[in-house]
Amino acid sequence: MPVCHEIKSQLAKLLATEDLVVEHKKVETAEFNVQTRVLTLPVWEKASNGVYDSLVAHEVGHALYTPDIDWRETHNIPHAFVNIVEDARIEKLMKRRYAGLSKTFYYGYQELNDNDFFEINGVDIDKMNLADRINLYFKIGNYVDVNFSLLESRFIKKIENCETFDEVLDIADEIYNYCKDELEDTKQQLNASIDINEEDQNGESFDSGINDDSNDQDSEDGEVDIDHQPTVSGDGPVLEDFEKEYDNNVGGETCDEEPEVSTLKSLEESLKKLVGNNAPSSYVELPKVDLDKVIVPNSSIYKIIDQTWEDNIDYAKKMYGDSPLFDEDIFETVDTMFNKFKKSAQKEVNYLVKEFECKKAADSYARATTSRTGVLDCSKLHNYKYSEDIFKKVTTLADGKNHGLVFILDWSGSMHNVMLDTLKQLYNLLWFCKKVQIPFDVYAFTSEFPYGEMDENGVRLPACEEVDGQIHIPHWFSLMHLFTGDMKGNELEKQMKDIFRVVCSMDQNTFTCYAPPSCMRYSGTPLNETLICLHQILPKFKKEKGLQKVQCIILTDGEAQPLKVYKKVQRPWEDEPFLGTVHCNHNSFLRDRKTGHTYSLDVEWYGTTDVLLKNLKHNFSDVNFIGIRLLPNRDSGSFIRRYCGYNGSLLEKTISSWRKNKSFTIKTSGYDSYFGLSASALSNDDEFQVQTDATKAQIKRAFVKSLKGKKMNKKILGEFIELVA
Repeated sequence: MPVCHEIKSQLAKLLATEDLVVEHKKVETAEFNVQTRVLTLPVWEKASNGVYDSLVAHEVGHALYTPDIDWRETHNIPHAFVNIVEDARIEKLMKRRYAGLSKTFYYGYQELNDNDFFEINGVDIDKMNLADRINLYFKIGNYVDVNFSLLESRFIKKIENCETFDEVLDIADEIYNYCKDELEDTKQQLNASIDINEEDQNGESFDSGINDDSNDQDSEDGEVDIDHQPTVSGDGPVLEDFEKEYDNNVGGETCDEEPEVSTLKSLEESLKKLVGNNAPSSYVELPKVDLDKVIVPNSSIYKIIDQTWEDNIDYAKKMYGDSPLFDEDIFETVDTMFNKFKKSAQKEVNYLVKEFECKKAADSYARATTSRTGVLDCSKLHNYKYSEDIFKKVTTLADGKNHGLVFILDWSGSMHNVMLDTLKQLYNLLWFCKKVQIPFDVYAFTSEFPYGEMDENGVRLPACEEVDGQIHIPHWFSLMHLFTGDMKGNELEKQMKDIFRVVCSMDQNTFTCYAPPSCMRYSGTPLNETLICLHQILPKFKKEKGLQKVQCIILTDGEAQPLKVYKKVQRPWEDEPFLGTVHCNHNSFLRDRKTGHTYSLDVEWYGTTDVLLKNLKHNFSDVNFIGIRLLPNRDSGSFIRRYCGYNGSLLEKTISSWRKNKSFTIKTSGYDSYFGLSASALSNDDEFQVQTDATKAQIKRAFVKSLKGKKMNKKILGEFIELVA
């Protein structure tokens, strides 16, 4: 079973009883920064869950109990000796704090021992130095026999009773000096043996010592029996063979001046082999966006539009004023389209209102509670002999929640063929919200609207703090605040008509003799940047309107642009690091310190949007995120398979819904509900109109054609009402 790094991060936080920042990176050893409270863990991809848990618990123990001090100023001890004592202390304290960790450490070290992480297979443990045996005793002493002399047992007692880091340093110092003396004694014995060997090679007293009883005694005591070495002349391999035997006797130690803890080194090297290649290379975080520098106010938009219309009228008068073809009302055709659409839409709006009220009432009664009162019901008194139900009852209806809607409209160039039809669907929902008094806001994302403060070079100032490792919000990104429910009916109607004019001026199927505002022309697709801004938009909207539940509806036809992240680089010709931007790579993780979640950005090019939506849902559990995706028929198959896979009933069901209704609903994306709509079918809003002399067949075809468009609209709007009610 693969290890879930997010779960391990949560485990570390729970063990530490604080909101640690846990990073999983491709590093050799764990590290804890006391100042920033960042715990960096290697990604032990090849480790089992049991081993991973024990390693996490061990590192959290260091984070909790190992002080951030430079002990080398007062103690001249190799780090390995301090480490083996400190490991024993912090694991003891962790097991004392969490009794269940005893089992975790037991099975974790058992697996490490079974896989020979300490490299002791075939090694005589009794011949290892004291530090190595202490390390083995406290880590895998349950599975291997580790023996100590009476003198050495005192060190074990001291470590077991050790409570403070100062005690750790004192004990480590004692162990180090003991091992140093032990190594010195061994060196002296080695030198003495070498002297004897040299004398033997020179022909002095070689024979005299062959049958010496003292040599026999030394052999019985476990010392090296030189008499059994092969006899050679000159510079033979006698010394080399002896050194090999000596190495085995001291558990891999060489004749260095400083003693070592070989088992600790072996463990560290073995743990390095568990680190996978897919570890995160970096962690990125979301910025806090200054909305005042991003959102173009509603009033500013319509000032620009009004000025544009004045300029258009002046231009038309100047160019065509003397022409008999000139009509002073250059918007007559478009305004007629708008009024006709508004009139026909009232039926659908009334249908929405009726559905909403019915579903809301049904939900209220479904959650109603009935309770008895202490007042007798006189109409039931005659039943008192065989029934206790003779008291009056009261039914309490559950209060409904205050709802609000936030709409996000895609203002990108790819929408030009479907924008008018999308706008009509949006207007239906806005009229519905206005009629049932549901607060709403409508934003459109764009990269063409210049708004905000400029620097001396005419470049727009950033909307968020520029920090290394933080996602970059481009200076060209804006959100147009198109509509708000706070507007009075007449004012809102005027604004809706203005946007209708703007969209019609850019619609290839609609002829207009006027131009839209240059800043409102179609642009790129900064959807991901918009989702980041929702972290500030949603709580502000909810607080200002006093709402309990919010629906966020995103209408789009394409994928978002890739995100960039700030990154410091040191350029050779500069003294200070340069803060630039790079694209988020596949080995990056998005980290949310507020919720504690991390999200892998190792996703397909479209997957970043789903990651940002998941993050939003973790932050705002009281918000439903609804996607409405407009699809051409050619893209429907690949889109459906993206979220449904290539096999199974879900795929068949979704494809069947598309073929039958030209729409489908997906629950497997980042959205709570993701509606797929046919872009061509969406435009099919023909009214039932026939000529007076039409045949029965023509009437039938016209009727069926009009029903298809209405059927799709009602299905979409009905599902939407289901979510809101």
